[in-house]
Amino acid sequence: MSGSRTSILWETVETIAVALILTLIIRHFVVESFVVRGSSMEPTLHDGERLLISKFTYRFNPPRPGDIIVFRSPINPREDLIKRVIAVEGQRVEIKNGRAIVDGRPKDEPYIAGPDNTYRPPQEIPAGMVFPLGDNRPNSADGREFGPVRRSDVKGKAILIWWPFSRLAVIR
Repeated sequence: MSGSRTSILWETVETIAVALILTLIIRHFVVESFVVRGSSMEPTLHDGERLLISKFTYRFNPPRPGDIIVFRSPINPREDLIKRVIAVEGQRVEIKNGRAIVDGRPKDEPYIAGPDNTYRPPQEIPAGMVFPLGDNRPNSADGREFGPVRRSDVKGKAILIWWPFSRLAVIR
């Protein structure tokens, strides 16, 4: 092989290696794509939508009520779930007729598909934990079943719907 072919081949290998390393770093520390599975977050998010998840947001600030998060399922740690944070450490949460009551006050939840008849007795959220619920309460396996989730199991905050393009939007 001539010198110029070897040089071109080496530059190509270097470029691919750098791109691969940058991709892995970005995916591990910055953002990751996530596919919504099921109807538990309707009407906010729909089955099959693709989102970008910010993985660094919670390195600087804790999750806040209203944030939509991706976390490891407490029931099946190989599965990731997406839900909305309803309460954070130190807050007291209760569920009556599917509606969240936080610190004794009904939570304003214009995003929910509709309440159901579930009840969960009052519980103070322990340090280092958050309490997640789906927006489609009748069709959501969430904190009503498995309780609070460790912050260390939270993978990131949903920030953008990027597919399908007709639903392209920043998640607030």
